[in-house]
Amino acid sequence: MEEWGITFAGDSRVHWARLTLPGSQDQVGSEWLEHTSRGPHWLGFLADASDLLAGTLDPDMVPAIIAQIVVPRLSSWCGVYTADSASGPLRLVYLWHADEARIDGLREQLAEMDVSAVGTRAASTFHLADSQVLAVPLTARGRGLGVMCLGRPDRFTDEVIQLAEDIGRRAALATDNARVYAQQAAANRALQRSLLPPSEPEVPGLDYGVVYEPAGEVNEVGGDFYDLFKAGDDCWRFAIGDVCGTGPEAAAVTGLARHTLRLLAREGYGVAAVLGRLNQAILEEGERARFLTLLHGDITPVESGLEVRLVSAGHPEALRLKANGVVEAVTSPQSLLGVFQEVVFEADTIHLDHGDVLLAVTDGVTERRSGGRLLDDDGGLAKMLAECAGLSARAVAERIRRGAADFAVEPSADDLAILVLRAR
Repeated sequence: MEEWGITFAGDSRVHWARLTLPGSQDQVGSEWLEHTSRGPHWLGFLADASDLLAGTLDPDMVPAIIAQIVVPRLSSWCGVYTADSASGPLRLVYLWHADEARIDGLREQLAEMDVSAVGTRAASTFHLADSQVLAVPLTARGRGLGVMCLGRPDRFTDEVIQLAEDIGRRAALATDNARVYAQQAAANRALQRSLLPPSEPEVPGLDYGVVYEPAGEVNEVGGDFYDLFKAGDDCWRFAIGDVCGTGPEAAAVTGLARHTLRLLAREGYGVAAVLGRLNQAILEEGERARFLTLLHGDITPVESGLEVRLVSAGHPEALRLKANGVVEAVTSPQSLLGVFQEVVFEADTIHLDHGDVLLAVTDGVTERRSGGRLLDDDGGLAKMLAECAGLSARAVAERIRRGAADFAVEPSADDLAILVLRAR
């Protein structure tokens, strides 16, 4: 060669050589090999990788994102191994190759590889068929979560190894976060289900419908609840309530309220007496106490329909829809629970003729907001209910749910519960 050298331009390092072409003294060719250093270009790549990994909380999606990040930028293919538990065996959960036609063959080759023998503390390289493999452990918060295996036909440079280790650390943290989130969401869904009625009883002469929709993030426990249960011979109880706030603290008050209602009802306490004792139980929780609005009542089948005694403790008023389409409020507003020590509740008694409907909702319906307007402004809920004459209880509940959803474009920021009782 006539001359050679190294030239730096921005974030690039260029190795070049100038050669005289054979058979000619005049034509000169140039060859060079360019290596990009870890400058702004690679920093942008790592930032994009971090955004992609942080963009999902689904643990099943993280391995796919890892492979899509490194192929073909750092390697020709990528396999991600994870374990279901800390002591469980590693298994291949995702495999990607720049040439999709080679994925099945590569999978067979990897099936013969013992990944458990790969180091779990530092990156290591070895050969597999026609590829050099770089195994990067996925470790987060001191726990090994799996291994990321990268393969390419040529040698891994020190720079690529460092980048792969950097991505491995970010991928491991994203995997750990996604798993924690999924476990918390599953636990809270189980907690939420435990706060709802275990079964729907058969009540003579009663047709009922319920809707329950928690709002917010999937890992939040809603503060709304409802219940319908048998309290004695020929007597059933119902309740619909709203605990202030969400999360475990609200769930604790919800559980306290639901179990107290059932226990005292079966002990023979009337609806007003039950609410008085529940109020004291909530106040005794001290700093853990939460305000609670509650509509609680009993149902007694009679020859002409249903006899209902109910108490509204700070809850949105219950509405009765007559068979002729007339809607009227049937509850007297009284103090919500968990505020005052000395409070006496009084029950209202109403009658539901055959075909009459009693509607009870939480403020996720009445306070559904569209701009500066609420759904229940100017009797909006009563007008909506008046259009439900002749419908079954389930159809009424669904009509109210759909009306609340259609009232505003934005998703609801509050839990929603609807309880409809209809005398057959």
